[in-house]
Amino acid sequence: MTTTSHSQRLLAIDDEPDNLKLIESALAREGVEILTSSDPRAGLELFRSVRPQIVLLDLVMPVVNGMELLVRMLAEDPGVDVIIMTAHYSTQSAVEAIQNGACDYLNKPLNIQELRDRISGLLAQADERRKTHQLDQELVGAYQFEGIVGRSPLMLEVFAKIRRVAPHFRTVLVTGATGTGKELVARALHRLSPAASAPFTVRNCSAIVETLLESELFGYVRGAFTGATHDKVGVFEYANGGTVFLDEIGDLPFSAQAKLLRILQNGEVQRVGSPNPRTVDVRVIAATHHNLRDLVKEGKFREDLFYRLSMVEVELPKLMDRREDLPLLQRHFLEKFAAQYSKPVSGMTRRAQARLASYTWPGNVRELENVIGSAAIMVEGPVIDIRDFPEPLRSGVRREAESDGILMSFEEVQRRHLLRVLEYVGGNKTRAAEILGISRATIYEMLATLKQNTKAPKILATSSSA
Repeated sequence: MTTTSHSQRLLAIDDEPDNLKLIESALAREGVEILTSSDPRAGLELFRSVRPQIVLLDLVMPVVNGMELLVRMLAEDPGVDVIIMTAHYSTQSAVEAIQNGACDYLNKPLNIQELRDRISGLLAQADERRKTHQLDQELVGAYQFEGIVGRSPLMLEVFAKIRRVAPHFRTVLVTGATGTGKELVARALHRLSPAASAPFTVRNCSAIVETLLESELFGYVRGAFTGATHDKVGVFEYANGGTVFLDEIGDLPFSAQAKLLRILQNGEVQRVGSPNPRTVDVRVIAATHHNLRDLVKEGKFREDLFYRLSMVEVELPKLMDRREDLPLLQRHFLEKFAAQYSKPVSGMTRRAQARLASYTWPGNVRELENVIGSAAIMVEGPVIDIRDFPEPLRSGVRREAESDGILMSFEEVQRRHLLRVLEYVGGNKTRAAEILGISRATIYEMLATLKQNTKAPKILATSSSA
């Protein structure tokens, strides 16, 4: 065993002592602490006690084989980089190793220069991940705007618009798909407005029973209807001097739209059952995932109310359209839930990050938050892996292939299998070609054909061209 003062540790497990000596000699100058074991069971215990960053693991060993050790190690530490070594190469075993989480696969007898290059590359990647982790932590703070995280051009434009509008607005319409953060924008507008110290009141127009909606928003007087035993202040009177946020405004009943318009035009609210209007001074922020212009054309939304609300419109992009924000959002939610659940969650494995990057996020930022929150609860160590994700994320791109695999052509099965291998090697086409025993040119031909299939997963959009 060779030891250094460096923090990076490498563990080599092989029942051939000569191969262990070769590894020690080859990597002596790589700046990594090298530990070895010729007994797989003792090697597993050593792994558990020293927690190495890299493991070189022989595939064929007595009592416990390398594939079984690989699975056990990754179950205990998903962040470890495991390289499988074998003198009995087969495409099937290589693919199985990669699918089980190995980061590489080397043939014996080991090529010294190739071994050095692979270890040097992993050490450089680990250092890069450490620096990226630190940078992400700094960027999360630098690119937070009133609790909203983003650095993409689309979000920076949203932030700039909020800054310009907040000091002056009376009404704002916030639009965007479900889960894009419309309430966060509303709260930012309120906090930056002159009414920041006054009440900020939220009501979801689709969550209130229609028969109670008017009394909830506008209040009522005693005797207005059966059960009205006392006067009740509505949302607008309660928020007088502040801001009312009406979420899902597209679901506001037509009968209530006229009263809302009166408030916006005249600053007057009329309680149910009262002939006397009351003056209020409120800012109104409305939000919807509907296209209000379409609702106006269909006669479901008042045109005059639409124009009054949409004097200023803030449109939020989908998460798919601001993918450059994904790493920042991941880090933001990791820190949030690590603190909330008092768990030492510090990061994600590369394959977990690749899975998040390849997902389409129909629920947008809210779905991402829920996924990471769930994973933070499920994870047993400091690093989140794919197995900690909810089922749809664990399945990833495989679900479609598994469900209709019987009906696919052999060529399509080959292309789908290529997708899986590429995902597990982080999109590295050179490494995928080595594992599959084909040329890079063949991979590019298969990918070109795959992109023509509109039903195919789009995981390759951000794959490395290496």
